[in-house]
Amino acid sequence: MKGPSSSGSVRRCMSESGPIAAGTNAWVVMPAFEEAQVIRRTVAAVRARFPHVVVVDDGSQDDTAGEALAAGAVVVRHSLNLGQGAALQTGIQFALARGAEFVATFDADGQHSVEDLVVMLQALQRERLDIVLGSRFAGRAEGLSLARRVLLKAAVLFTNLTTGVRLTDAHNGLRVMTAGAARRIELRQDQMAHASELVAQIGRLGLRFKEVPVTITYSPYSVQKGQRLSNGFRILTDLLAGWLQR
Repeated sequence: MKGPSSSGSVRRCMSESGPIAAGTNAWVVMPAFEEAQVIRRTVAAVRARFPHVVVVDDGSQDDTAGEALAAGAVVVRHSLNLGQGAALQTGIQFALARGAEFVATFDADGQHSVEDLVVMLQALQRERLDIVLGSRFAGRAEGLSLARRVLLKAAVLFTNLTTGVRLTDAHNGLRVMTAGAARRIELRQDQMAHASELVAQIGRLGLRFKEVPVTITYSPYSVQKGQRLSNGFRILTDLLAGWLQR
């Protein structure tokens, strides 16, 4: 997978003011595909606590990049839509190249809480962990339909069985890791199977991890944009395809 230097153009807003949460030089990686409606608000909320945000615009045809820049993010662009796994890998490599001590991942559609990320970073530092994962099933999932809950629980079971790592939530995009852990993780699955691939690497590399309860808010926008029931089935098919490719 190509790194940020070869995946597309890089643009930056010069303003990096604002308090950082516990720790120094933490970068938040935000993959985004056609999120112009909400990306400015999401970036602004994150930058209130974490000044360093890199949005990876994964081949959007709308003004996702411009809206992210207006909110103060660094923007890296894929010329083509490569998938969330590819966007995360690009963003992680970009953050590491700029000396990040901690790297977090955060969804662009506004369903995550930046205050949860603050708590996760504090846990990572306090307990000397390699990676902390958010769990909606240990916390709250507001607006989650029963059908999607069943599908996500099935994905958790599949991931636990195939990776040997016991989690309560396998497909939560809210994570934070040390730079050392980020350097050792390499996402090769471009689509949704990257989440289980990451969990498998946690187990294989022997990384110290913990789940922290978080709140996921399913708004009408996020449901329409990327949380439809059909996407739940896609997760399961991507999981099976990723497992067969190992």
